[in-house]
Amino acid sequence: MKDAFGAPQSLLVLGGTSAIGLATARRLIARRTRTVWLAGRPSPALTDAADSLRALGADVHTVPFDALDPESHAERLGKVFAEGDVDMVLLAFGIPGDQARDESDPLAAVRVAQTNYTGAVSAGLVCAQALQAQGHGALVVLSSVAGERARRADFIYGSSKAGLDAFAQGLGDALYGTGVHVMVVRPGAVRTHTAAGAGRPGASGQAGNAGDAGNGSADTVLATTPEAVATAIELGLRRHSETVWVPGALRAVMTAVRHMPRPLFRRLPV
Repeated sequence: MKDAFGAPQSLLVLGGTSAIGLATARRLIARRTRTVWLAGRPSPALTDAADSLRALGADVHTVPFDALDPESHAERLGKVFAEGDVDMVLLAFGIPGDQARDESDPLAAVRVAQTNYTGAVSAGLVCAQALQAQGHGALVVLSSVAGERARRADFIYGSSKAGLDAFAQGLGDALYGTGVHVMVVRPGAVRTHTAAGAGRPGASGQAGNAGDAGNGSADTVLATTPEAVATAIELGLRRHSETVWVPGALRAVMTAVRHMPRPLFRRLPV
């Protein structure tokens, strides 16, 4: 259960090496979160992530998780909930793909869709059912501004995020009144140390950043950081928000973009 300050005492991060997921875990540990589960493919990076959170005083566990193996989700995630109530689940996995390559390689494009959407639907429903069974908890889903309107530069990734966003909104409506709160987070381009080295904002592996991996001048101006997203997530939970934009100015910007005539939108440098 949440403590007297409203912070979750237990946290499950789906995408255990996600920069946003780990930033959120660090912030919540500072606010009295005591038990953390990191779900991801077994790797040295996952082990290091767990060790870094243990150093902050949390009881941290890892659990094998692969978005592309939905048949295993119920069993592996079910074991986490069998250990005790989980106050918050953060769905933070996703891959940006490579638009130029994926357009000419349908199987690569399908992998983006299966990871970002199909895998998230499976894991999201498994966790939603477990949260509902325990009668409380929050499911936080990292979407992206890329899902608001398909762009030439990243429409494969953007379409997967559009599907995820719609799914999470519908799931939130389905769970309304059950004690389970679903919150959709829509970050802009997320700058990470790893992404900077790779030369692309938001670039990551399957268990990594689920934020916008776009580029262009608009992304640069409205870029954010994992720490900023973590701060917004904490504030959104306190306010019981259903949708959170990071940075907040993106709400107005994307409203204008969403209603822009298509011929004009095609001419934008995005």
